[in-house]
Amino acid sequence: MKTSIIVQNLKCGGCANTIQTKLSEIENISDIKVDVEASKVQFNYTKEEDAFAVQDKLKVLGYPSIEDTNNILSKAKSFVSCATGKLSK
Repeated sequence: MKTSIIVQNLKCGGCANTIQTKLSEIENISDIKVDVEASKVQFNYTKEEDAFAVQDKLKVLGYPSIEDTNNILSKAKSFVSCATGKLSK
């Protein structure tokens, strides 16, 4: 099944690179697309719990969904994830 999540703190290609790399490590997740301008992460999943695993991973990386709280810790995590994504390109 295909779904998408609107996230916060998604700023650039470095962020997108980190998101794609980390989400590709989750079993049963495929066809990951990150739209920086729309702040949208789109992917295919097998089971509903796989989709929740993606949402949880995004939150850990500092990119909480728009339904989640975006606190200073999330913003700091996204800054680190962004920098990591830029360096690994």
